[in-house]
Order: sequence, then structure tokens, then C-alpha cells
Amino acid sequence: QVQLVESGGGSVQAVGSLRLSCAASASTCRVCNIGWFRQAPGKEREGVAVIYRATGSTDYAPPVRDRFTISQDNSLNMLYLQMNNLKPRDSAIYYCAATESFILRSNNMRRETYKYWGQGTQVTVSS
Repeated sequence: QVQLVESGGGSVQAVGSLRLSCAASASTCRVCNIGWFRQAPGKEREGVAVIYRATGSTDYAPPVRDRFTISQDNSLNMLYLQMNNLKPRDSAIYYCAATESFILRSNNMRRETYKYWGQGTQVTVSS
């Protein structure tokens, strides 16, 4: 059973930075996608940044491109999200998620393709 545990959320003022971490169990597949999604109150859960574990190839949602950086340490089964220049609209619960197996790149931001989810960590950005 794949387990994902997020940490690193908190409160920060606008233009500040936070780093989220996700500890993945060793059973997480090596050729799957793993990434970060977020959900703000009253909004749908949306993809933020994802990485293909086997190659390190990354994709970002347009609102966070050039501000957020996703990275991984496969030797530790860790996933990270460095968030810089945070804005109030980035406030949300951030979830770590992993697919069960390889998926097409065209689907890597679709939450429906992710089977495993962490419990989430709250990020609050004040103006």
C-alpha cells in the first residue's frame, strides 16, 4: 500500500517562501508520476506541479510556473515543492499524490489519474 505524508505547510506573508515535503512509502512505483495538487475553499482540486519519477521530467500549472519548483530525492523517497513569491491566491490545502503506474504526459495534471493521496497540508498566504 502506497502511503504519502506531507509536511511543511504554514502561514506566510505575500512574496514569502515555503517548502513542502512529501514522504512516500517504498512501495511507490518507480515509473509513475508523483506531484502536488491544491484545493482552495469552494474550488476544485487542481494540479500544481508533477514529476515523472523515472526521468525527473516536470510540468507546472501556468499560475505557479517560474515561482514553484518541484524536485525529488528517490533515494529517500521524498518529494519537495519549493514555493517562492507566494501570493494570497496560493492559499489552499496542498496534497501530495501518486499514480499507480505510468500515465501519458497529457494526463499528468488530471487529478482523476492519481490513485494515492496524502492527507494534505495547509498553506495560508496573507497580503
